[in-house]
Amino acid sequence: MTAITLNLQRTAFNFKIFFLLCKPRVTSLIVFTAVIGMFLAEPGMPSWALLLPATLGIALVSGAAAAFNCLIEQKIDAVMARTRARPLPRGEVNNLQTILFASVIGGAGLSLLYFWVNPLTAWLTLATFFGYAVIYTVLLKPATPLNIVIGGASGAMPPLLGWAAMSGSISGEALILFLIIFAWTPPHFWALALYRREEYAKAGVPMLPVTHGEEFTRLHILLYTIILVTITVMPYTYGMSGLIYLAAAVVLDAGFLYYAVRLYLKYSDALSRQTFRYSITYLSLLFAALLLDHYFKF
Repeated sequence: MTAITLNLQRTAFNFKIFFLLCKPRVTSLIVFTAVIGMFLAEPGMPSWALLLPATLGIALVSGAAAAFNCLIEQKIDAVMARTRARPLPRGEVNNLQTILFASVIGGAGLSLLYFWVNPLTAWLTLATFFGYAVIYTVLLKPATPLNIVIGGASGAMPPLLGWAAMSGSISGEALILFLIIFAWTPPHFWALALYRREEYAKAGVPMLPVTHGEEFTRLHILLYTIILVTITVMPYTYGMSGLIYLAAAVVLDAGFLYYAVRLYLKYSDALSRQTFRYSITYLSLLFAALLLDHYFKF
């Protein structure tokens, strides 16, 4: 094997390590909902001159926030089965490398947003970064079982960021998109926390199933799902979407309620895992329906 081949393999391996620090599955959903917000903000097709730098900027800052989250939570990640294979717990990257990497891509993303999109989007994205990497990760997550409820505000920001990138402002429609993800976050994460409750307890993280028990958490998943269902009708009643979205929302909401009710009545780890997975599909399809309805509204 030649030296060039070895160098290429080493480069690819290093790229993969830093890519994994950005939590690509989480970041992809963030970018997806932000891009939907961009399209919904314009009556026609958004300008590529704004769409491309806005998408890249939000993706870079989101990846930086994820990397800082990995840095802060590396001891927790090391004792949890779903996170112990991340680069920091495995020793594939050190703290200084993570800080430098996150700083570079975060700074690049914010610069893109400020100079190529608009200052409002840059400041809102910086606030989102601070809300996730500091307020949620450092202050809320280790201190209160309401971490997901309060900290969910930062996770609900992407469509609002996308809207601001195209319009340079925040509107009622953008706030509705924010509310949908804000209400979706607690049942989504609590479903995960239920079947991972022993790991969270071992790691000392006060997630709701750890502090208040399984039954209490199941009830709140059901209650927040009902709140979510109510909010998802708002795009139609507000006039920002039509029957295509309404039909999709009704079907998707029925599915989420089905899982929430079953989980409340008779718990199993398998059902909790299915609920968590459905919640991801639910949000993706709901926002896809908003996009489809935007261009084929009737």
